Amino acid sequence: MTKNHSSAEQRYADVSGQHGGYWRHDFIDHNYLYNLYFPPEDFFSRLSRQIRQLVLNYPVGQQEVAALVGELIDQPAERIVVGNGAAELIKILAGLDRKLIVPVPSFNEYANVMPAGKVVEFALEAPFFQLDVDKFAAAAIRSRASLAVVVSPNNPTSLLVPKAELRRLADKLAAHDCLLIVDESFIDFAANRDRESLEPEIDRYPNLAIFKSMSKAYGICGIRIGYMLTANPDFAARVRQGLHIWNLNGFAEEFLRLAPRYRQAFSESCAQVRADRDHFYEQLQMIPGMTVYKPEANYIFCRLPDHAASGPEVTEQLFVQDNIYIKHCRGKTMPEADRYLRIASRTRPENTRLVAALGELLGREHRS
Repeated sequence: MTKNHSSAEQRYADVSGQHGGYWRHDFIDHNYLYNLYFPPEDFFSRLSRQIRQLVLNYPVGQQEVAALVGELIDQPAERIVVGNGAAELIKILAGLDRKLIVPVPSFNEYANVMPAGKVVEFALEAPFFQLDVDKFAAAAIRSRASLAVVVSPNNPTSLLVPKAELRRLADKLAAHDCLLIVDESFIDFAANRDRESLEPEIDRYPNLAIFKSMSKAYGICGIRIGYMLTANPDFAARVRQGLHIWNLNGFAEEFLRLAPRYRQAFSESCAQVRADRDHFYEQLQMIPGMTVYKPEANYIFCRLPDHAASGPEVTEQLFVQDNIYIKHCRGKTMPEADRYLRIASRTRPENTRLVAALGELLGREHRS
């Protein structure tokens, strides 16, 4: 083993043990999921002019930041709870003393935060990983869950549950005192975002709450903003009680104040992400033996060819040999989890470079 490879393997061990801070390292990040085309440079210029005041002064409280989010999404503030990222809101669920059911594979945090005996995992059937809402509703009712979570588009599969199906699910659960949480963190990258989001219909379903991380679509992972939207005042109050008095900092507040200026830029940035993602999807399909799932989010779910090494091995080799970091799915609750990858779409040149590197790596393995 060369000295360079030894050094790269140590870097991989260091990076794969971190949860963020990747910008301090010199590699191409196809792991974390965010919009590379937003915010625009003008936002940073405006923010920089306020840095002294943002550092020296207290930010506003929950009522005011909820009003700022409400202006951005055209919803009344009383329906909104704003978190220090969606992760803060998800963590609050653990303290509500309710049983939760979630399809798996999915975003692990919903299951991870719950106390023992308070979470039911509903397996999505391979190889399609589509949610059957009738079976899911039956499992929720049978297990007496009072919270049901659906991530759409799902993470890691990048598959969307049609809005008509989610409406039907909400109706089924309503009769059994079960509140449906739909996580729409990646909905802005869906082909039919305006037709598929449930936000405009929130007042029709008192047993519905929408969770959304703004980090992904708005490209503000370091600022940490997420929100919950619900027309259920009792549930909103319960979640709101779990927040600290100043749970968002001044930089988050300033982003929310400036964001309405950039509605058009945001829409254009999401369109660019979709275009790059769709081109990336076509490229990945050209790798022999790869199963590539049609994506609705800004990442693509793939199953490795049968001849290939495992997902963790391929992930490490790609980092060591090509300085590219992707995510394997070992650790997700699903059959043959270590055969699957989740690859974030970046710019077209970066996506093309990844496809070439991954294709070459898998081709060498097949030849050997």
